[in-house]
Amino acid sequence: MGEIKNTTIGITGMTCAACSSRIEKVLNRMDGADAIVNLSTEKASIKYDPEKITVNDINNKIENLGYGVLIESVELDIFGMTCAACSSRIEKVLNRQEGIDKAIVNLATEEANIAYNPEMINLNEIINKIKNLGYDAQSKVGNEEKATHKEKTIKKMKTKLTISAILSLPLIVTMFVHLFNMSLPSIFMNPWFQFTLATPVQFIIGWQFYVGAYKNLKNGGANMDVLVALGTSAAYFYSLYEAIKTIGNPEYIPHLYFETSAVLITLILFGKFLEQNAKSQTTNAISSLLKLQVKEARVIRNNVEMMIATEDLVVGDRMVIKPGEKIPVDGKILKGRTSIDESMITGESIPVEKTINENVIGSTINKNGLIEVEATKVGKDTALASIVKVVEDAQGSKAPIQRLADIISGYFVPIVVGLAVITFIIWFVFVQPGQFEDALIASIAVLVIACPCALGLATPTSIMVGTGKAAENGILFKGGEHLEQTHQLNTIVLDKTGTITKGKPEVTDFTGDNEILRLLASAEKGSEHPLAEAIVAYATEQDINLLEVTSFDAIPGQGIKAIIQNKEILVGNRKLLDGYNVDINGEEGSLSEYEAEGKTAMMIAIDQRFEGIVAVADTIKETAAEAIKLIQDEGLEVIMLTGDNTRTAKAIARQVGVDSVIAEVLPEEKAEKIKELQSQRKKVAMVGDGVNDAPALAIADIGIAIGTGTEVAIEAADVTILGGELLLIPKAIKISHATIKNIKQNLFWAFGYNTAGIPIAALGLLAPWVAGAAMALSSVSVVTNALRLKKVKL
Repeated sequence: MGEIKNTTIGITGMTCAACSSRIEKVLNRMDGADAIVNLSTEKASIKYDPEKITVNDINNKIENLGYGVLIESVELDIFGMTCAACSSRIEKVLNRQEGIDKAIVNLATEEANIAYNPEMINLNEIINKIKNLGYDAQSKVGNEEKATHKEKTIKKMKTKLTISAILSLPLIVTMFVHLFNMSLPSIFMNPWFQFTLATPVQFIIGWQFYVGAYKNLKNGGANMDVLVALGTSAAYFYSLYEAIKTIGNPEYIPHLYFETSAVLITLILFGKFLEQNAKSQTTNAISSLLKLQVKEARVIRNNVEMMIATEDLVVGDRMVIKPGEKIPVDGKILKGRTSIDESMITGESIPVEKTINENVIGSTINKNGLIEVEATKVGKDTALASIVKVVEDAQGSKAPIQRLADIISGYFVPIVVGLAVITFIIWFVFVQPGQFEDALIASIAVLVIACPCALGLATPTSIMVGTGKAAENGILFKGGEHLEQTHQLNTIVLDKTGTITKGKPEVTDFTGDNEILRLLASAEKGSEHPLAEAIVAYATEQDINLLEVTSFDAIPGQGIKAIIQNKEILVGNRKLLDGYNVDINGEEGSLSEYEAEGKTAMMIAIDQRFEGIVAVADTIKETAAEAIKLIQDEGLEVIMLTGDNTRTAKAIARQVGVDSVIAEVLPEEKAEKIKELQSQRKKVAMVGDGVNDAPALAIADIGIAIGTGTEVAIEAADVTILGGELLLIPKAIKISHATIKNIKQNLFWAFGYNTAGIPIAALGLLAPWVAGAAMALSSVSVVTNALRLKKVKL
């Protein structure tokens, strides 16, 4: 039996003693666990044997019982990472730490997303663990503050690079002596002149590589710094040894490689400088979104109108927005009438008319009326802040395609050092026996050409640019994994109402009299269904006064039942009226005619007697047919899923070019239909906008929520289409294909570069400074290739 450990886990969802007792009983049945669950503190104190069971096993068991485990999330900025080996090392150490549920470290964004159990480990301990590995970490700062820090970093890098270049330039000149037998002033070839130039480059400018190498080696890791420090030190100290041999021996001609060490450091700094500049361009999408935010708001407090910073707004503040101004935060109009340009959120260029009690979105533009708005969502709760958060999370996430690169990065540097040693031995013993210099040069070239930087940047930079490009077009991917999975789709399932159609149906036909219409509209007043709203609106237009409803029942997938003035009102489909034994003989022809025209026909019965038909049609979105054609052109099958009857559904499907229809599906059955398609080995995306679409969105391989829909649907989805424009769906598929293709190109060149570069260097066909230049530019080429995604035409 191993050492017994103690842990405390916060549990959510317990409502009574039966809950705590059940959890305790189940945990104690686990081999190696002894648990006490306290209902009042909502915590479990557990003694466990780590050889038999892990904390994750315990967490999973609690969650399988239907309760939640208290897990907190934190985002950290990490400074000092130089290559994929760094991010891989930090991630590996954190994920081994007890109390940390999951850690993802992103080299490109220089951030870490960490989920942890606050009962087992606190934030300071996590930060200290990262610092002990040799890196700096802090809680994530604001984007503006981070941008300022990056500007300072780039400025500092530029200064170092300039000094290093000035000192290295005379040493570069000496290369021409060796290459072209040029004659130069003797001072250039003086070993102590070269020593004077190379030393500050090696130990002042290049000190960062020694520090990084020391910290990594001290913690049992190895990164790019180790390779650079080893390679440049070998060249520098061998040159120093050769220079010392000239003391008292002026006839001795030393073999100097000071230029190799100095030029290598300069080239590596140059590559990192270019890389940092290029990486800053990958965050343009977030910068663009942040520029939309309003800095100040005009509010009325204590009957006094004043200007305050937008971040100081609180829910309930009364804001005054003049024509031409942006609305500071989300709110509700209290006074005035106007039209608002919501194109930045919805993509719809035509301004939307707004009046009292209607909602407005922060950062949209008030076009022509003076309005007073009550703030309903402020700070991180606003629509724009939510969009920024989704984009940030996506850019900071990892796609599954990155796993191989992460695994390789963890072992890369030790392998390269081993290869460099083997190269030296082979050259010194077999290729050029006893020729130390040739062996040294070949091994240095191996060390400096094999940097895992390009490998680490290959995936995250493409994800950053791809998700940013998508966001600029109104497509929000919630994570890199969803961006990758979208390109694997072969089936798109579209909900009808609110997705293919506008979701604002109108009454087209009614066969009853005004009294029947009064009862019909009164009954439908209790329903929130779009069809019900259309019927109530139709009655209002006819100046029909509505009656009080005694009782109301919505019957899913069938219709409604209401009691009004002691009369039983039924409104719905054939199934509803059949269930109440209402005779509808002779009406089938009318029903079929309406349904063949794509209308939803509902029958009306009063006290079990058929009284008429109301037909409602929902307008198809202008771009629906075009969007579906583009999806089909990508080789994907398109299926329409709806609760409507088969005739109506097929009529709508014909109009938009959909061949496959699944109709008469109850809301709770939609998820089952998605499962059936998945059981046929189809990769399925579900596109919907309503509350009843949420389970199907969640269970689909990719859930795509239409942004005009409900927050529940958007929360359940993996991708959000802002504004409800269906043309964005084929664009989402296209940007996914383009991003994955770009990642594969990056990985190919990163792997290919090292696969080809190491043998060439080992054969002595690359001078160290050429290897250094190639290594420095490899990272730049990967980032530059990723930036090409910004020019993809969607």
